[in-house]
Amino acid sequence: MAIEPAVVSPATLAEAYAIAARGAHRPVAGGTDLLVQITGGIGPPPDRVLDLWRLDELRGISVRDGALELGALTTFSEIRASVACREDAPALVEAAATIGAAQIQNRGTLGGNVMNASPAGDTLPVLLALDAELVVGGETGERTIPAAAFWPAYRRTAIRPDELLVRIRLPLVADRRQRFRKVGTRRAQAISKVVIALAWRGDPGSGTWREVRVALGSVAATPIRAAAAEAALEGERPTESTAERAVAALVGELRPIDDVRSTAAYRREVAGRVLRRLVRDEGRW
Repeated sequence: MAIEPAVVSPATLAEAYAIAARGAHRPVAGGTDLLVQITGGIGPPPDRVLDLWRLDELRGISVRDGALELGALTTFSEIRASVACREDAPALVEAAATIGAAQIQNRGTLGGNVMNASPAGDTLPVLLALDAELVVGGETGERTIPAAAFWPAYRRTAIRPDELLVRIRLPLVADRRQRFRKVGTRRAQAISKVVIALAWRGDPGSGTWREVRVALGSVAATPIRAAAAEAALEGERPTESTAERAVAALVGELRPIDDVRSTAAYRREVAGRVLRRLVRDEGRW
């Protein structure tokens, strides 16, 4: 039988910090995963919930200090509708469009996706590829954690128990291009089997790629960067031979997981095929 946890709903961020400092509360934003937990679908529900939904201090999308900033309570629908996101983070917009149906996108938040720390979280490879910075806060102040260090282990984050995720910063980089691709059982409303985000700076003169980022989800215990594939693309043009070298590097470095959704062999093969297609689309060969 479903048992609803006790819920406290602070009116201010300062009040939320004070509650978090006392511990024993699970912070919740849109609550889309919590509802499944309450019915026993994905593990036991928490005893106490810290409901953040009323906190306007955690909302909003803006461009400031050289970065696109998104409050932790930014919904996927808001990301899809944002002109700033479409201009500066189109891969994030694409990822947001793959998450659930309209009801989930209206309620689910970017911060919730980040804090759930699922290796299948669709936005997490995008944040890795765009060198995102996660700003967390508590009663002692704020600190910034790079996305590359935010998910140290399966379903774990680098945040402390007395801290809350406040906002996500995506540094604005001149001439940066980005792509996103998700593979699931269906074209929509599916948990990912493989998800890839690709970002790079294109040299207007030579057409070579610089500062290449290849990030993947659903292929390991955490979202990962593919260092060997990045090295194969760095300083190269998006030709067929470059793509083949990058694919070989990616397939060689991946150690995918087997689970109920897919096999390791399938994930490795599909990851290579998706990367090849992303490079081919840019090189037009």
